[in-house]
Amino acid sequence: MLFSPTCSLMLLLLLNVVDSGRILLKISQRFRDLQAQKNKEFFLTLLASGHQPLKHVKEGRIYQPLDHFNRQNVKTFPQRFIVNEMYWQRPDGPVFLFVGGEGPIYDFDVLAGHHVDMAKEHRALLLAVEHRFYGDSINPDGLKTENLADLSSQQTLADLAVVHQYISQSFNLSCRNTWISFGGSYSGSLSAWFRGKFPSLVYGAVASSAPVKAKLDFSEYNSVVGLSLMNEAVGGSEKCLAKVREAFVLVEAALIDGNFTKVAEDFACCQTPRNPDDQSELMQNLADIIMGTVQYNEEGVLMSIKELCGVMTDESEEKEAEMEAYNHLVKLSQMYRSTSQEQCLDISHEKTVKDLMDTSLKTRRRAERQWTYQTCTEFGFYQTCEDTACPFSGMLTLQAQTKLCARVFGISQHSLPARIAFTNSYYGGDNPHTHRVLYVNGGVDPWKELSVVQDSSEEAQTVFIKDTAHCADMSRERLTDHHSLRKARQEIENHVARWLRTAAQEKMNNRELL
Repeated sequence: MLFSPTCSLMLLLLLNVVDSGRILLKISQRFRDLQAQKNKEFFLTLLASGHQPLKHVKEGRIYQPLDHFNRQNVKTFPQRFIVNEMYWQRPDGPVFLFVGGEGPIYDFDVLAGHHVDMAKEHRALLLAVEHRFYGDSINPDGLKTENLADLSSQQTLADLAVVHQYISQSFNLSCRNTWISFGGSYSGSLSAWFRGKFPSLVYGAVASSAPVKAKLDFSEYNSVVGLSLMNEAVGGSEKCLAKVREAFVLVEAALIDGNFTKVAEDFACCQTPRNPDDQSELMQNLADIIMGTVQYNEEGVLMSIKELCGVMTDESEEKEAEMEAYNHLVKLSQMYRSTSQEQCLDISHEKTVKDLMDTSLKTRRRAERQWTYQTCTEFGFYQTCEDTACPFSGMLTLQAQTKLCARVFGISQHSLPARIAFTNSYYGGDNPHTHRVLYVNGGVDPWKELSVVQDSSEEAQTVFIKDTAHCADMSRERLTDHHSLRKARQEIENHVARWLRTAAQEKMNNRELL
């Protein structure tokens, strides 16, 4: 176990996302990169005003058991964590825990964000903990299939309990220090589950855009995408949704007619989609562009729903009316490639499989193999398009996505339903019996379908932000924020402040009884 001052500026605030398609993963990465740029600008502003934010930030490692539930297994792995003492009021100030998800943690996880703003107000110690098997918290052979058996949310919660004990010893914490956990998307689920499974360690939890219900066939995701595309409040329209549907019908028809070369040229594919697997990859890539737009909407990642619908419904230059929607989808693809600086769309299914089977640790940002394993063993979350509410192609099937589990990891497709059922039985699904957990969701976010969106007395408390997308509440306040988002942040702040007051009162009452 060790502490060390951070020696470099990490320029990325990771808002964890639980995505499946290759392009959707890239769009999510771009979202994180944009957050990084915004936080870099904020950091430079602090430096210009004479502040030294990194002075109080330290990185540490704790060697965790690979298997908390097998005492005979003595193997360990190094788990990273980062602390920021800048705002902490010793010795009794609270601890704000930022739970890492399916990716690395960075300095900005304890330097910027709504939870950091609240830590400043409440004089809290900030702590970010990296998820096992992601970032640098993995052994050199950790990605081998036989070693991924130790990658699970249950093991991760046990990791957090050990870190809680270690930090408490290192900073001389006691029952006077109230812990509050925070997380977004998958890490939001972990925040809620940590409170549920270890209520004596964390007093309250904020779970933003948290898909706490595991689901094998997550067809609702694309149903919400369709509803958002025709939501006039965020720039959608019925015509927009109709044009998107029509475009995918036309692409699929072109493939059925054998026009593989033309489709490849139109959408600038790196390969010609001659076989069904590559055709499915193409359809997934095109759907990802629209799914990513809806999921992040006004975050500046690619375009907003309003801008996308503007392209899909534009009639100003169209000469071939029967191919209008098809050509507009081609334009969306061009806009994506221009933004992402990709010369062509990679639609090779074999390359997808090859990348997933690669067990080398090429970069600390790598997450696809680990996350795919977790979808196969715990969560599902497969965004399919096999019902009439989906605006994309019926090629996006559950069979096409789950067969990767068998091919890459040797996990039987038939075993998946039981694995998903166990996860929901273990955590409670979208009806968890947890006290002092605040679930925050955006109305445009498809992941709200697997979260808790309605209060159930004191057991589950919610904040619903009608016109915002995935994890929007976790960012620092901006001038362009909607009123509903500002109001939601205030509600979150009120809940956290109330928890801290209640905790202080309970401790005072307990002292009087002694």
